[in-house]
Amino acid sequence: MIEFYPHIKWVHVAAVMASGLLFALRGLLAQVGQQRLALVAPVRYLSYTIDTTLLTAALMLVTILPGALFANGWLAVKIVLLVVYIVLGFMALRPGRSAGARLACYVGALAVFGFMYSVARAHHPGGIAWLMLAA
Repeated sequence: MIEFYPHIKWVHVAAVMASGLLFALRGLLAQVGQQRLALVAPVRYLSYTIDTTLLTAALMLVTILPGALFANGWLAVKIVLLVVYIVLGFMALRPGRSAGARLACYVGALAVFGFMYSVARAHHPGGIAWLMLAA
């Protein structure tokens, strides 16, 4: 299955970008008072489809890669950050919270997404901080 690694990784990275962009758009809509558009069924289903593709590709990559990949902790950090991102994103998009709380959750989710991306790019738990120190 290792021969499919580049293709699966490409699908994973494309799904990461699509998921992040869709969340940013939905969050922006929620911030400007268009919460109904951010939560309309077709947009939600598109989000579910992208995220399912993302998770499937990620699980396929984990099964292909050697066990030594887990030795330095970057993947564990990425998984923890994913949970934080999901919780913040959920709180940012759902009604019933103050505008300030939704904005804080939205900005926090985007920051976590960015850091999670940097951890993945660096293959190091320190992400962007490690990249800047290593340069």
